[in-house]
Amino acid sequence: MRVLGFIAALIAATVVVAKEPPTELEIKTTHLPDDCKLKAQTGDSIQVHYTGTLHANGNKFDSSHDRGQPLPLTLGVGQVITGWDEGLQGMCVGEKRTLIIPAAKAYGDRGFGTIIPAKSALVFDVELMGLTPKPGSRDEL
Repeated sequence: MRVLGFIAALIAATVVVAKEPPTELEIKTTHLPDDCKLKAQTGDSIQVHYTGTLHANGNKFDSSHDRGQPLPLTLGVGQVITGWDEGLQGMCVGEKRTLIIPAAKAYGDRGFGTIIPAKSALVFDVELMGLTPKPGSRDEL
């Protein structure tokens, strides 16, 4: 009986507890280049490499690396999920971040096809590869 109790305790100790999904956007800078003078802002054309995983289990659902080219987009105008429009603000070329996005700032109740279930929190590892400022958006030096 002691052996069974020990085995049960060992199994209980190794069970991974499911992470609670986030309720707010979490932004973690994992690499900041030394030269970071120009930062992304609303209206800028940017190019982003990314890998997206489900927060609940870590399963990858998409990656620009698999296609061999970054995703081009205009920041802050609704072309992407809200978590990206907010989480990519202020990045500089070469910067890397991890965005932990609550379902409300991702695909919410609808999910995305069979790839992303409804009410899923998402995790994106992103790197800003290119930035072209919106014309007239910055003061000339």
